[in-house]
Amino acid sequence: MASKEGAYSYIQSTKPLTLPYRLNDSPVGLCTWIIEKFNSWSDNNGEMNSVFTKDELPANATLYWITQTIHSSIRMYNENSKNLFRFGENDDIKVSVGFAKFPKELPTPPRSYIEKGFNITHWTEMESGGHFAAMEQPDLLAKDIKEFLNI
Repeated sequence: MASKEGAYSYIQSTKPLTLPYRLNDSPVGLCTWIIEKFNSWSDNNGEMNSVFTKDELPANATLYWITQTIHSSIRMYNENSKNLFRFGENDDIKVSVGFAKFPKELPTPPRSYIEKGFNITHWTEMESGGHFAAMEQPDLLAKDIKEFLNI
């Protein structure tokens, strides 16, 4: 999946203004860009309507359009490419961290690597879901968060 879906990250990291000017100028272009990501990055087995309602996707695109915030969502890729996140000595995260690994999420480092910097106390291999897990599997995600927090 990374080889097929990685172009967005490259363009957003290297040319952070190229897309926003074009997407903020075209509601059809913006909608196409956003819905393409929902289609590719969700656990939908080729049937997007089985995961998202016909109102959710246009509402999401409309929120970006009205607020003109596609740039801020893209800009973090460029900023992160300038300052790579690295743990120095004694920089590891000490608070408890929960991690829900959804099968259709974009590539994720192995747990052993993540644990080098984070205090993973709750790890769940989810049965379904992708990048938009909160919209795709809200009940599954809420249940896991409650388990992590002992609620």
